[in-house]
Amino acid sequence: MVVAEIALILVGLAVLLVAGDLLVRGAVGLAAALKIPALIISLTVVAFGTSAPEMFVSVSAVLSGANGIALGNIIGSNIANILLVLGLPAIIYPISAHVPGLQRHGLFMIGATAAFAGVAYFLGEIDQRTGAAFFAGIVVYVGYLWIRSQMRGTEEPVIHEVEEYAEAANVSGRTLFFLLAGLIGLPLGAHLLVANASSLASSLGVREDVIGLTIVAFGTSLPELATVLAAAFHKKADVAMGSVVGSNIFNILAVGGAAGLAGTTQFHSDALQLDIPVMIGAAVIAAWFIFMKRDISRVAGFLMAATYASFIAVLAINAGVLH
Repeated sequence: MVVAEIALILVGLAVLLVAGDLLVRGAVGLAAALKIPALIISLTVVAFGTSAPEMFVSVSAVLSGANGIALGNIIGSNIANILLVLGLPAIIYPISAHVPGLQRHGLFMIGATAAFAGVAYFLGEIDQRTGAAFFAGIVVYVGYLWIRSQMRGTEEPVIHEVEEYAEAANVSGRTLFFLLAGLIGLPLGAHLLVANASSLASSLGVREDVIGLTIVAFGTSLPELATVLAAAFHKKADVAMGSVVGSNIFNILAVGGAAGLAGTTQFHSDALQLDIPVMIGAAVIAAWFIFMKRDISRVAGFLMAATYASFIAVLAINAGVLH
């Protein structure tokens, strides 16, 4: 039973990731056909679209009553993005924090993390009011990027990934197919993942957060990890830090906001004792490199990846999976 549930979770993840990519490519093609400026496409379609898998998973989890998966996905993705997505590639080739404008986004990330932690410890739940506030935060953030880019005429590091989609976007008959496949695949993959992740948690006798923090969060972070690993092998991982910072901001404000708007989600006591402190610690580590303008060296990368592995091991031990 457990093996079947894990297999279906992996199938759900695969459907989610492929559907998310197709949705973004289709949406970029449609936006280009409508002659929408590239900057607006990057700030809206691509920025929100690349967070679509996490958003669909968290909303689906809340609507299904699997709140732990929703929060575990957000917290676990932010931890994996910093400790694993930055740590592992840095072992291959040091990752630079010398990216113009990165400090401003580092402040946004710290602010979003602090807001999320404040809600967890003082309110104990994300309700619709909090979700609306988080979503307002992402609107302000995107608005800030838009205004600054218009005034300065410079490209912001957190939206650099738009180039991949912009280059691949061709206005053709495939556009509607991509959009349709993405719109059908995302909810289908999310339902498949959430239902089986919840069943797996019951089968193993662990809290749903653990599945969200591990399998779900790692799976939804795989595209970023693959991209940064490939860049590291080619010694071109300069934009990795900006992409991770932007992803973490969207995870908290957009994904967390959407989850809150879908319904009330309560934080588990174990999350307050372990998961959120690790998320805060990871954000502080990233902020240190950003504000000190230090590259993530091979040694630092190894320590970050080892910290992530230790976190997963502690989760497994606490859950009784490892003895």
